Amino acid sequence: MTDHPIPVAILTGFLGAGKTTLLNFLLKDPFLSNAAVIINEFGDVGIDHLLVERADENVIEMASGCLCCTIRGDLIDTIHDLLARRGRGEIKRFDRIVIETTGLADPAPVLHAVMSEPGLLAACRLEGVITVVDAFNGMATLDQHMEAVKQVAVADRIVLTKVDLLEGREGEDMLFAIIGRLRKLNPAARLLTTHRNEATAERLFTMGLFDPAKKTPDVQAWLAAEAYETGEKRGRRHRHHGHSHDHGHHHDDVSRHDAHIRSFSFTEANAISPQGLELFMELLKSYHGANMLRMKGIVKVSDDPKRPVVLHGVQHVFHPPVRLAHWPDGDERTRLVFIVKDIEKPMIEGLFRAFTDQITGGADAFTDKTLSLNR
Repeated sequence: MTDHPIPVAILTGFLGAGKTTLLNFLLKDPFLSNAAVIINEFGDVGIDHLLVERADENVIEMASGCLCCTIRGDLIDTIHDLLARRGRGEIKRFDRIVIETTGLADPAPVLHAVMSEPGLLAACRLEGVITVVDAFNGMATLDQHMEAVKQVAVADRIVLTKVDLLEGREGEDMLFAIIGRLRKLNPAARLLTTHRNEATAERLFTMGLFDPAKKTPDVQAWLAAEAYETGEKRGRRHRHHGHSHDHGHHHDDVSRHDAHIRSFSFTEANAISPQGLELFMELLKSYHGANMLRMKGIVKVSDDPKRPVVLHGVQHVFHPPVRLAHWPDGDERTRLVFIVKDIEKPMIEGLFRAFTDQITGGADAFTDKTLSLNR
C-alpha cells in the first residue's frame, strides 16, 4: 500500500494536561507539515482557527498543510480510509500519522490496533507514545487516576506543561517532585517541557526504532536499557526508605497506584530457540498479558545468532517480530525491558532463562517447574 511504512505516533495525556495547546503548537512546525492527524472531535481539540479548506466530510486540510480528521466509528476503519484516499491520490501523500486520544483513555487499545491489525501492519509502523503531564496539577491527577499513571508508564516521550505556573521555592519543590515521580514510573522516557518551546516536533517524533534519517535501527536509544537499571535502583531505595518525596512533599495516595508499577530490564548471553521464544511469548501473554503494560527487546535466537530479533509488546498484543540484518552494536546479548503492573522481575526473568536452558537440555527439559514461575 505504501513504499515505506508510515510512522504512527500516539498523543495522550489526562484531561486538562494541555494536549490542545501542545497540538496547536506542534501543527505549526514544518516538521509535521505532511502529517495526518486523527483526533476524537474537532470541538474538543480546538484547532478550528487552523482550518482553511474542507476536503470532504471528515478530512480537512489545515493552514499548516497537515490533514486532520475525526475518529469516525472504528479507529482502524478511519486509518484504512485515510490510506486508501492517499493511495488513490484524493488527498496529499502524508508521511506520518498522529493519533490524539481522549483524556480519560488508556492508550493500550490504540496501540493494539496499530500493532496487530494485518492491513495496518503492511502500511504502518508504531513510532511511539507521547504523554502530556500537567506539572502544576500532575501529582494530584496521578494520585487519583490509574489511567493517568498508565499513560505515563507506556510513554516514549513525556511532555511537562504549565511549568511557568510553578513559582518560587514551593514551585521548584513541586517541579522536582513531579519529575522524580515520572522518572520512577517510566525511567526510560525522554522528558521535555513546553517551557521556552523545548518540546519541538522533531524532538518528540524521532522516537521509533528506525532512525528516520539513516533508515537503520537505533536499538540502544529505543531500548534505553540502562535507564531501566537506574530505575530499578531508585525503586529499591524508594521501597527501603518508605514512601516520601524530596523537598518536603508527601502524597499519601501515591502508593495506591504507583506502588503497583515496576520497570526493570535484564540481559542473557545464551541464545533461545525459535520454539522457545514463541512459547515464552505465549506464556507471557497468557499469564501476565493484562498487567504487562509495555515490553521491548532485542533477542539472540539459536537458529541465526548473528541476526537478532526485535520484540515489542503492549499487554497481550505483540508486534510481529522483526529480524535485523546484524547486531546494531558490539553487544550480542539478549536485552529485554519491561514496564509492568503487579509483576515481580524474577517471574519473567526466570521464565525466559528457563527457555534458554533448553538449548542444552533438550525440549523435554521444560517441566512444571517453569510454569510455577508464573503462578
